[in-house]
Amino acid sequence: MHVNEAIVGRQSIRAFDTSRDVSNDIIKNILGVAGRSPSGSNIQPWKVWVVRDEAKEAISKACYDRHMSGDLGEREYNYYPVNWREPYINRRRATGWGLYGILGIKREDKAEMQLQHGRNYAFFDAPVGIFFTIDRDMELGSWIDCGMFIQSVMLAARGEGLETCSQAAFCNYYDTVMQLLEAPEDQMLICGMSLGYAASESVVNTFRTEREPVSSYTTFLPKASDE
Repeated sequence: MHVNEAIVGRQSIRAFDTSRDVSNDIIKNILGVAGRSPSGSNIQPWKVWVVRDEAKEAISKACYDRHMSGDLGEREYNYYPVNWREPYINRRRATGWGLYGILGIKREDKAEMQLQHGRNYAFFDAPVGIFFTIDRDMELGSWIDCGMFIQSVMLAARGEGLETCSQAAFCNYYDTVMQLLEAPEDQMLICGMSLGYAASESVVNTFRTEREPVSSYTTFLPKASDE
């Protein structure tokens, strides 16, 4: 797969093929490729936790039960803006309503929305769950490094015919996740990820988000006289 195809074709998969497993050897290969991601002074600040079978089910059940009980949880860091504004709020709404729309979930149907959001905690039926953590004393630059590593995991997965969904939703219940991972207290949860083969016939996987044109976020200097 050409790197451009891997990037452009990547999407958040929300339904995985339950009949196909992923071997640990493939996962190790993906992580080994992603391990070549850049990091400041090559400090490689990421840590990875792979869960499957009973370990994955324990995290899934605990988080799902909290979600369905109405417990909103509390994140250790602000993933999203504290104060939403344009153009970001409209992009978020377009994504949310677009996803619910393709599933036939109406805006007033809060119960169905809660169930769909709860699918995060089932890893969207993927056979493998991955969690990414970072040492608590790392600074912002190391978080950027981890972001590049996570992107590389998603692209390397596509090279193996697999798909992913990165999930900040697990950060709502970071305390539960970290306890079940038996992670040391010096680790901070960045996000979770579902990994597996996409369910090709699933309607939800036909949803594609839009992207802004290059001209909307790029400035070339010096500017041409006709600009």
